[in-house]
Amino acid sequence: MTDPKGASAPRRRDAAGSRQALLVAARTLFNERGFDRTTIRDIGELAGLDPTLIARYFGSKSGLYLAILRTDFAAEEAESPRDLFDRERMIELLDRVQRRGPGPVVASALRADGDPSVHDEALAAFTERLVDPLVRRLESGGVSESRLRAELVAAAFVGVAVGRHADAFPTLSGAPAEQIAALLLDSLGRLEDPSGRAT
Repeated sequence: MTDPKGASAPRRRDAAGSRQALLVAARTLFNERGFDRTTIRDIGELAGLDPTLIARYFGSKSGLYLAILRTDFAAEEAESPRDLFDRERMIELLDRVQRRGPGPVVASALRADGDPSVHDEALAAFTERLVDPLVRRLESGGVSESRLRAELVAAAFVGVAVGRHADAFPTLSGAPAEQIAALLLDSLGRLEDPSGRAT
């Protein structure tokens, strides 16, 4: 008689191995080509696996991307992520969006008509990486309405970054990230004022 546990163990190992192979292949292709130019078929071919396994393990290409982001976020910074009032952080993110596009975290977070689980995960990642660090900064400075202010800063930043990438505003798209960051920080910095007054 076959041991059910022994029979199921290889399948679990294969599933874990297949999932990891898809993550590795997807990370490689997303880094080389970006999210939009990477297809599910490309990922499956590089991993040496049936691309339909992506739907089984991750739900969709966006779900796979978000799984990679969760892994990368965990390894990226041992400390809390820097907030958007950090000039270098803002420049870094502006450059990244300009090169790669807004990516599925922002796209999925702003869309209410997609996969609900991906949407929820994207919102959680978006909040954790962009909003929460600002909330902590503002609260430590005794600023009132800290979450509202943090969300305003994040919303303004995302609008600028996405509009710049899409060439919706030609002058904005042509301006260097350093100049945009300086102007944004000058404008949004008043939200750090505990009194709520413009500085």
